[in-house]
Amino acid sequence: MKKFFQFEELGTNIRTEFVAGLTTFLAMAYILFVNPSTLTADGATGMDAGAVFTATALAAAIGSLVMGLVAKYPVALAPGMGLNAFFAYTVVLGWGIPWETALAGVLASGLIFIVLTLSGIRETIINAIPANLKMAVGAGIGLFIAFIGFQNAGIIVNNDATLIGLGDLSAPNTLLAIFGIVVTVILLTRNVKGGVFYGMIITAIAGMIFGLIDPPKGLGDIVGPVPSLAPTFGQAFAHFGDIFTIQMLVVVLTFLFVDFFDTAGTLVAVATKAGLMKDNKLPRAGKALFADSAATVVGATLGTSTTTSYVESTTGVSAGGRSGFTSVVTAGFFLLALIFSPLLGMVTSAVTAPALIIVGVLMCTTLKDIDWDQFEIAVPAFLTIVTMPLSYSIATGIAIGFVFYPITMVVKGKAKEINGIMWGLFVVFILYFIFLQ
Repeated sequence: MKKFFQFEELGTNIRTEFVAGLTTFLAMAYILFVNPSTLTADGATGMDAGAVFTATALAAAIGSLVMGLVAKYPVALAPGMGLNAFFAYTVVLGWGIPWETALAGVLASGLIFIVLTLSGIRETIINAIPANLKMAVGAGIGLFIAFIGFQNAGIIVNNDATLIGLGDLSAPNTLLAIFGIVVTVILLTRNVKGGVFYGMIITAIAGMIFGLIDPPKGLGDIVGPVPSLAPTFGQAFAHFGDIFTIQMLVVVLTFLFVDFFDTAGTLVAVATKAGLMKDNKLPRAGKALFADSAATVVGATLGTSTTTSYVESTTGVSAGGRSGFTSVVTAGFFLLALIFSPLLGMVTSAVTAPALIIVGVLMCTTLKDIDWDQFEIAVPAFLTIVTMPLSYSIATGIAIGFVFYPITMVVKGKAKEINGIMWGLFVVFILYFIFLQ
């Protein structure tokens, strides 16, 4: 095993890799409870929370295992934040698309991702999208996720006069969510590894103390049988024939686009922190991308939204993780977590809302990398970012930004900087507004 994972060459050992894998798991374990809460939207989408919990844990375990054994990187995977919100709140609740068909869209995006990765086309497409727009998409998704978190917490509510307004901050569950936000902020400010996860635990305990959450009455309320996958397993294949519409084309493109750049950015960030980059290039990049896209296919088959590489993997790297064994350990802990499904009943919206808000904050850090002093860049970037939460749609935000980018660049006299792929996306999103809005 030492030889397979190149422990000596990387200057690491089994103990260090184990601790790193555990650290990564704790940093991203919140997804086990946030993902079922998001995809079910408290029962509004019709998905089974237990099945989504199992699908989430298995997709994370399988994806991380493949990444560790095939690409040999200390990068863990799980259903991605942002895309799960797009899946539930835009595709299913907003557009009225059945969740089974939405899963088929996730499956299609994963299959396309595999083809693009194996053919090498992926790099061409990534290079065709301006870096500023990539950053804008990430920040916009962060605002969208945070907005959902504020809503779930009851901090932001409907207001007939101004569309939205401040909620009743004295409401018990809202106070619990605010407490969770403060605790999580303190933990992350103090650089506590796994701060988001620990914040959820502390918030849940506080909810039990004040009678807002039913405490466990015994061991059976903490551990139990693994929930069945039957309600979601294979639905993506059964409804694959339903994706051949213009509306679903936009859905698939959005899944594909966001996963594309989220994965690339995460892999580069983790590899750079681990000192694994060579000549500013990522060794075995093709294998890493294949692991990511294969995980999406597996996750869609099991019953969850797009599975992607997690930037929380940097916490494991900070703990000394350098090899794929870190990811293998993380995968093992996700499998172990399957027996803790009874805890789903204790993870209410007030408990998950702080995690959504804080993850939104972290995603908005890309704002600093946008060239705001160039107006032709600032306009499409700003519209991409602000439209996502205001329209309650990641796809609409991307569409508006990609429509305005060619317009501002042409007017500025920079038409030559616009490539064919961007013009193609310009046409696609114009059609999106004509036929789907």
